[in-house]
Amino acid sequence: MVSMDEREVVENTDEPRTVKSLKKDLVDGGVSEAEILLVHSSLSSLGWVCGGAQAVVEALVEVVSPGTLVMPTFSGGLSDPSDWENPPVPESWWETIRAEMPAFDPEVTPIGSVGMIPEVFRKWPEVVRSSHPIVSFAALGPDSEDIVEDHPLDFPLGDDSPLARLYELDAKVLLLGVGFDRNTSFHLGEYRAPGKEETVEGGPIKEDGERIWKEYKDIKFKDDKFSEIGEEFEEKKDVKIFQVGSAKCRYFSLRDSVDFSERWFSEFRESNSDKSKTKRAENSSINKLKKIAERVREVDIDSDEDYEQRMKERSG
Repeated sequence: MVSMDEREVVENTDEPRTVKSLKKDLVDGGVSEAEILLVHSSLSSLGWVCGGAQAVVEALVEVVSPGTLVMPTFSGGLSDPSDWENPPVPESWWETIRAEMPAFDPEVTPIGSVGMIPEVFRKWPEVVRSSHPIVSFAALGPDSEDIVEDHPLDFPLGDDSPLARLYELDAKVLLLGVGFDRNTSFHLGEYRAPGKEETVEGGPIKEDGERIWKEYKDIKFKDDKFSEIGEEFEEKKDVKIFQVGSAKCRYFSLRDSVDFSERWFSEFRESNSDKSKTKRAENSSINKLKKIAERVREVDIDSDEDYEQRMKERSG
């Protein structure tokens, strides 16, 4: 049975998208062979694709080869259940989930909410996947091992992460039918900006052959700001916009993206810090005024009592 979503995609597609047509659109848009490309994607945004996600991956691999293709293969379903919101689960379940959730396995663990295209890609021949239980990356090509190996558990999108290696390799980013809210390279800038706030997360891993729930250090993200950052980034930096099938695509330098978000978060945190200092100063001033007013009131009461006492003495 055809779902209403798929029916709507068919009705809004003028002609089938094929490997051949997708490749042409990508090349016409400026995506080139032998580069290193990080892709965030939406299958439905392309229109009806003959072959689905497999055709999209095939087109990307053929266009980028002999370069290196990279995709996020995040598995948010393995994150700490106390953070789950869509849907949340009862608090009484949390310890059971932490104790029983199968350990992350790069060969087996499916991706979460990042779509069908990276799910197909992670199982593509010769693709390698990093070891982080929540925010892994998969890569195919000559630089793939260097990009995904030794993915640290702590601060997994920071300066020792696959994102940092992509930065060093001067990779490009392709937002294939998705917005800047999905641009993970902004996270690296978020790590690098001063004033970040640390937190503790957790996930199931295998350690010395045993399945355990392992806590790790991370930062508190503000990815709800990514769309706003993206609008400014697009206005000020070199972002190429073109169509692949029905999808609006954005193509840009990962380094530019990281550097821009680092500056943005630096200014944002400094501004918030200044606001906090101003608020604290205001509160301090208010408290001082309250104390002065209280003292004046006490003096007034004392003065009234002295006056009444003097009047009594005179009348006596």
